Amino acid sequence: MTAFEAEAERTAEINGQEVDDSAMHRAIAGAAIGNALEWFDFGVYGYFAVTLGQVFFPSHDPTTSLLSTFAVFAVAFLARPLGSLFFGPLGDKIGRSGVLVTTILMMSAATFAVGLLPSYEAIGIWSPIGLILLRLVQGFSTGGEYGSAATFIAEYAPDKQRGILTSWLEFGTLGGYALAAILAAVLAGSLSSEAMLEWGWRVPFLMAAPMGLFGLYLRLKLEDSPAFKQAQEAGEVAQAPLREMITEHWRSLLLCIGVVVVWNVAYYTVLKYMPSYLTTRLNTSELQSLLLSLGVLLGMMALLTFIGRLSDRIGRRPVLMVACLGLLFFSYPAFALMQGGTGMEFVGLAIIGFFVVLLSGTLPATLPAIFFTRVRNGGFTISYNLSTSLFGGTAPFMITYLISLSDSNYIPAYYLMGAAAIAIIPILLIRETAGLPLAGAKALHGSRRPTLYESD
Repeated sequence: MTAFEAEAERTAEINGQEVDDSAMHRAIAGAAIGNALEWFDFGVYGYFAVTLGQVFFPSHDPTTSLLSTFAVFAVAFLARPLGSLFFGPLGDKIGRSGVLVTTILMMSAATFAVGLLPSYEAIGIWSPIGLILLRLVQGFSTGGEYGSAATFIAEYAPDKQRGILTSWLEFGTLGGYALAAILAAVLAGSLSSEAMLEWGWRVPFLMAAPMGLFGLYLRLKLEDSPAFKQAQEAGEVAQAPLREMITEHWRSLLLCIGVVVVWNVAYYTVLKYMPSYLTTRLNTSELQSLLLSLGVLLGMMALLTFIGRLSDRIGRRPVLMVACLGLLFFSYPAFALMQGGTGMEFVGLAIIGFFVVLLSGTLPATLPAIFFTRVRNGGFTISYNLSTSLFGGTAPFMITYLISLSDSNYIPAYYLMGAAAIAIIPILLIRETAGLPLAGAKALHGSRRPTLYESD
């Protein structure tokens, strides 16, 4: 029996709803597989950033080509808030499962289509235009994917195990990244530069089709979460969730945005930007940088569920504070180690990765619990994607740009330190929710539990 099955078997009643083991297995697996596909695409784009720059933005200056690639990566994040505004409130009105089916269809189709795009050499400016349009579709669907998946799992998980069960969502995230890194390493190690530019880069994008079909199969079997069904039965489904969220729960939105800043800046710096940083700034080979990143990824995956369980036992806030203080005080030393070469790049990456996994194993249980059931899907989805678009998706571009201006290899460290300092404030303001019912779970019976601050 796996650790996942052992945890799932202990669930009997969630928010007053009986849930059998098979329903729990399907819920977490169905949500996690879509998240894996989402981040598989983002990982592929990051690991192949240098190659994609040559395919879609050829230039005599490698920095210009790389900046263009990361600019298109950031453009997709413009569509994420729009997707969250559409899918988030929709999930609060019709249910979480219907949104999850739609987003995985859009995401897998757009990712597959990227693999079919002709190069700039073949059709000129239409090539990068096509890439931008498909990235916007991906961004729009992603705007509803992560928030809905996290909400879905959080509402299925029993109160005392929400940390470890929601950590499986991030296991899917890192699994998608790891699969992308493995494919990138295999292709980089087995293909010539010419073959990689001609067709090799297309392979991982085309894999989105079978992955998407498998994820769709799982999601079509999902029942909606116990919390949402409970709200339906009591006639408590919000009719205007977006308006209610803005007028009554704006403090929860701000808290979520503030915490997500450090999570996404750290995530996109470590998992998206660092392979390019190792190659362009520290002169490691493309294959070596991929293997270093893959090693850190696998280590993070091994720790995720332990961190989730730890947050169930000692609380979310202590784990989050250690993560932020660690990034604040250890980012600079970690990047100093990376400059030493001879294997020290891995040590520096592992230090940063450890603090990132503290965030990743804890926040999927923390953030949905900020909001009441009536507006949880929309509130989390909108605040998460707004923060991600402003600070996370732009991180690789901004770091690359600032390095080009300053010629300093420590810009990523300063970026991480700034994000950690910002997030400490909302972490101090949120209330501890480990082991407690989700906010609004008792509202249906006449008593509202406060959200993550003292009064609401």
